[in-house]
Amino acid sequence: MGTWDVGAFDNDTAADFGGDLDEVAPRSAVEIPPKPSSARSPALTRPQLLILGRHDQAGRLRTVGRTTTLRPDAACEVAEHLAAAGPGHPWEGVRFAASCGSRDVLDATLVRPDLVAEISADRAVDRGGVWCHALRFKRLRRPMVG
Repeated sequence: MGTWDVGAFDNDTAADFGGDLDEVAPRSAVEIPPKPSSARSPALTRPQLLILGRHDQAGRLRTVGRTTTLRPDAACEVAEHLAAAGPGHPWEGVRFAASCGSRDVLDATLVRPDLVAEISADRAVDRGGVWCHALRFKRLRRPMVG
């Protein structure tokens, strides 16, 4: 393998860990496909976490918690079913804290509230029925057809 220069930071010694990187043919390099033109927000195509809600006895959608960061496979599964919320979403104008007790606000993208998620949670729930700790997303529950 050749070097670019003789200084400590001027050679490709780091690349030597990968073997024969200098000898890779130019056409065998990985090509990144062009970005698809889409009107979908990155939050809809690559969700990072979910803010979960449940309808109360009066039919109002109430926040009950947020998930930990979604694994890449889970984010793909969820993204396939997300659709942007239309006008009149029950959480329009609501600001969500980044974590319990935090003053940081999440940059949330509202979606149609028509999915059901299976989660794993501990038993710490506040008086309002909101989980105190982040929830672990397991999978989406498909609608049951009778």
